[in-house]
Amino acid sequence: QVQLVESGGGLVQPGGSLRLSCAASGTILRINNMDWYRQAPGKQRKLVAALDSGGSTNYADSVKGRFTISRDYAKNTGYLQMNSLKPEDTAVYYCNAMVQSLATMAWGDYWGQGTQVTVSS
Repeated sequence: QVQLVESGGGLVQPGGSLRLSCAASGTILRINNMDWYRQAPGKQRKLVAALDSGGSTNYADSVKGRFTISRDYAKNTGYLQMNSLKPEDTAVYYCNAMVQSLATMAWGDYWGQGTQVTVSS
């Protein structure tokens, strides 16, 4: 079994910063991409930032220059550093990863449970 657990969300004032973490655990052989999505109330889940196994990154236009995606390969943990936060960044943030199981050798698409980020004064 593979699990992704996000942490680091919370309430922050506009202009503030947060760092989200996504820890992958279980019988993991390898992780391909480790991406971040967000879903605001009444809206579809959208990609915020992506990081592939080669180190290439991709950001939604709305967060470019403010958010930075990174990963600690040794710890199987991904991060999303969010700076200059705006009220429109308020959403539940989800981690998504393609993970190959050590037990079955099968690849699976896994999601975390989400962490709430609220930007408000």
